[in-house]
Amino acid sequence: MIITKISYIKSIHDKTSFNFFKNIGMYGVELTDLDNVDKVLSKLIDKDYTTFFITNEVAGYSDDLFKKYYNSKDINIIIAKN
Repeated sequence: MIITKISYIKSIHDKTSFNFFKNIGMYGVELTDLDNVDKVLSKLIDKDYTTFFITNEVAGYSDDLFKKYYNSKDINIIIAKN
């Protein structure tokens, strides 16, 4: 059986994105400092998370998103509108 660990990442000030995921108990990260998005992604990947829902706002602060993970076969990143 293959288990996929999924998380979402958004700004702490964003009150509307990913509420469904939050309400069903999915683990998510709400960033106070958007400049930390690459550190958070790295830590989650180290904890075997492979799929991420990220708001467009947060994706704009990531340097690694397209450099490291865009063509990855192991990491899935879905960028959603705020």
